[in-house]
Parts: sequence; structure tokens; C-alpha cells
Amino acid sequence: MIKKLIIIVVFVSSVFAQSNQSNLFEQFSNSFADIAEDVNQSVVTITTTNTVQMDKDVQNFYRYWGRDIPDEYESKSLGSGVIVDEKNAYIVTNHHVIFDERAQKPVEEIKVQLLDKRIFEATVIGLDKATDLAVLQIEASNIKAVELGDSEKVRVGEWVLAIGSPFSASLSHTVTAGIVSALGRNDVMNNLNTYQNFIQTDAAINPGNSGGALLNMKGQLIGINAAIASGGGRANAGIGFAIPSIMVKKVMNDLINKGYVVRSFLGIYMQDINEDLYEALNLQTRNGAIVSDIVDDSPASKSGLVEGDVIVSFEGKEISNGSELKNLVSSTDPGSRVKLGIYRDNKKKNIFVTLEEREDIVATTTNVNYEFGLLLENPSEDLINKYKLNEKNPSNIQGVIVTGVEDNSPAEEAGLQEGDIITRVGRKKIYSTKDFLSEMSKFDNESKVLFLVKRGSSSRFITLTR
Repeated sequence: MIKKLIIIVVFVSSVFAQSNQSNLFEQFSNSFADIAEDVNQSVVTITTTNTVQMDKDVQNFYRYWGRDIPDEYESKSLGSGVIVDEKNAYIVTNHHVIFDERAQKPVEEIKVQLLDKRIFEATVIGLDKATDLAVLQIEASNIKAVELGDSEKVRVGEWVLAIGSPFSASLSHTVTAGIVSALGRNDVMNNLNTYQNFIQTDAAINPGNSGGALLNMKGQLIGINAAIASGGGRANAGIGFAIPSIMVKKVMNDLINKGYVVRSFLGIYMQDINEDLYEALNLQTRNGAIVSDIVDDSPASKSGLVEGDVIVSFEGKEISNGSELKNLVSSTDPGSRVKLGIYRDNKKKNIFVTLEEREDIVATTTNVNYEFGLLLENPSEDLINKYKLNEKNPSNIQGVIVTGVEDNSPAEEAGLQEGDIITRVGRKKIYSTKDFLSEMSKFDNESKVLFLVKRGSSSRFITLTR
């Protein structure tokens, strides 16, 4: 009797368990479907058109072999975007979706297609290459904006949905699901962001998904899909990256209200802590960032920070690397007085710094022609690649880059070459062409000017007569 009773109890429990499991799966499936139905109308497909001028050398090559090719051709590309303001019809997408890197300007035509097939021409409201974000606007009514979520509350392992238009417009509003694989990813895409703080996900993200939505299970926008790691191919390999909503919100509001992104700066050059530095400097922690240099007259220099300090926290929040510190500093309002936790001589202490607004020299492309026969430019990704410089990030380069040397000029006679980096004028460190001109203005005609020039891993002093 007891044996039969046990069998009945086990059977009934099994039936109830299967029933509950079935209900759970159904609820889970319905949650995905509800989110897709609600948010799909907030995601748009972006098609861009641009006229590309053919390279003259390429044309001449083909003409030599009896073939003629046109002077220009029309190029089209595809991306995604998210409606973030239904009243003003603002759309957030990626900078690289609507920007022509060759011409260094937005593409000529941007078309936005909604879920209901309506198509509108978009206007560029603002661009920020440093975070790979852009804001567009269309003249449309009866549209729906997505609810913005808090990416600071996102946890590794939670479920997310990605929506976008992979590969072609005929695949618009494709919904994929996955989990948050990691948070705070940086230095994963060297040719993209200066400010990287990616959410990593295994939800399928493919070309065309750029600018689309990454959503939590409440249907809130927690990220803008930006890039994939595909192992050399172009398709998804389970590693996608999204710009977190906290960064999107700040950049979006600044671009709309000011036309540019307001950023604070600390005024330091820093290095992450590797095992060699940890052992050689006998450090107390492997987290944080080591101060390797300090910009003159910067917030850091005014606060008392010195070379060799290890910054381990910002306003009480522990930091693991320099990228994390840079993101925290840049997103804090200029004029804010912040507390930095540091190690100095292996003793922990606090330093208070009043942040100042950053002049974004990374995005500047100022050329300086000078009487020595020099052409100088501020550091940029293009110049780093062109001259195969050691640094991956323009913001890590202290100085200005020599991009041209006139024949038979004083600069050529002194041995200066393209790709050299001028780091000092006189005994003053310089960080931009503006600094260079400012320091040069202090020297009279016929006076000798001392330069510190970096080439590869070595530096040397040279003198030129003004």
C-alpha cells in the first residue's frame, strides 16, 4: 500500500512539474514575442547613398588595357537605427553607418524606412566618432520611441534581444536572442571607438545590424549594436558588441542640445598594469592605471598627481583599467570636483581633482605649414596606420606628427622625416598643433629653437633656426 502511494505521489509530482515547465517555456516565449511586437516599430532601416570618385591611377590602368571606367559611381550601404524621441523624430544610429571616411563628411543621402514601409529622408543632427554614435531626424508623425533602459543595471548572463536589418533591407526587423556575455569590453575594435565600454552579447549581430537595438527583457533599450568579432569573416560568430545606453543617452543629449559632446579631461597619460609592471614596481594591485605623464597646467597637475601614481578608484568606484577611468572622467560634468583613490609608494591616499572641459584634439585635423618646411598634423587613426606608429590610440600620443617635409628645407637638412613626432618645443611639452604655434610665437626671428623628436622607440633633440 505504501509502495503504491509513493508511486502515485511521484507520478502526480512529475505531471505537475511537466505542466509547470511547459507553462514556464510558454511564458518565456510570449515575453520574447511581446517585446518584438512592441519595439519593432521603434527600429528603422537606414539606406545611404554616396557618390564615389574613381582613383585616377586606377582609371589610367584600365584605359591602358583598353577598358574605360566612369569617373564616379554610386555606392549604397545599409544600417539600422532606433527612434528615441517620437515628438521630435530623433533617431540614434552608428557614426560609421552614415559617415564617408574617404571624404571625411556625412554621406550624401540618408533614407529611413519604418516598419510600416514609410520612407523618409533624414537630416544629420550630430556626429560623434569617438563613441561611434550619430543622431538623425526625420519629419514624421505617428511613430513610437523606444523606452531607454539603464545599462548600469545590466548583469552578465541575463537574456537580451537584438533587432536590426542584417545583410539587406529585405531582412529588416530581424529579431535575435542571446545573453549578455560580458560587460565593459574595451580595446576590442581598434578602428572604432576612442571611448569603448561595450556590452558583449552572443545574440546574432551581422553587417546591417549596426545602429540597431539591444533590449532587456522589459523591452528597454540597453545598447546600440555597433560591431562584431567574426574571426576573419563577415558573419556573426557569437561575439557582438553594443554601446551601453548610459553612454548613448549622454552623447545623444549633447549632440541635440549643443551640437557636440561635452567631455571632461584629467590631463594624464596612463598605462594599464601588466605582470611585468606589477613585479618591477612592487605594486599592491593589478587593477587601476599607472600615471606615466602629466599634461602641464591640467587638472591633474593642479591636483598634485605625479608620475608613478596608480589610480584605483574614481568617486569611490573601483576601476580595473585606463579605459574605464577615461570613460568615467569623460562622462562627468566639467567643473566637478572628484575624488581619486591612488597608491603612491604603496600607500593608499585620496586626491581631489576639479575636472575641466576637454578640447577634443583627436577629432581635429588641423594642418600646420611652417617656415621650416614642415607640415604638421594632430594625431589620428589614419596617421597611426599610415606611419605604422607604435600607439593604437591617437589620445595616447603626446605631440604632433610630421606629415610633410619640403625638399631642401631646414627641416630636411636637420634630418626630420614624415612620421616623426615632435613632443617638445623648447622645454615645453606640446599636445597639438595649437600648442606648437603657441610655443613658436614666443621665439624671435633668427633664434634657435630646440625640438625633441620621437622616431620609433627613441627620441633625440634637434635645433632649427627661426
